[in-house]
Amino acid sequence: MDTAAGVEARLPIRSDMDLVWVRQHVRQAAAKLGFSLVDQTKLVTAASELARNTLVHGGGGQMETDQVTTGGNDGLRLTFSDSGPGIPDLDRALSDGYTSGGGLGMGLGGARRLVHDFTVETVPGSGTSVRVTSWVSRPPRLREDV
Repeated sequence: MDTAAGVEARLPIRSDMDLVWVRQHVRQAAAKLGFSLVDQTKLVTAASELARNTLVHGGGGQMETDQVTTGGNDGLRLTFSDSGPGIPDLDRALSDGYTSGGGLGMGLGGARRLVHDFTVETVPGSGTSVRVTSWVSRPPRLREDV
């Protein structure tokens, strides 16, 4: 089970400048936890894509960051949430190669491949929440069905 110290930061996502702040914050937080440069870059890239989706498709929202620990392994959990229109076809949005245009071209599926844990909760007309977690070193699988 993950343990979290609580929300460490909550950043608004309302403009392109906020996307810059999100990337900087994620890079600094990952470096502080001891992520390698390659793993920092993967997490920042995923965060950039998810923040842009929050702004462009969700009409703006926020990102929360939490430091989490599982089995003595530290990680960084990012939660992007908005109150936008939701994702009408989540399976399609997660499929390889799908992009609605305007972002990095990697889409949700690409962001999912760059992190260790990825969940999406979306309700058409009520918004979307995407939670990702990356670990300093990948913890062992906790369930057989993962």
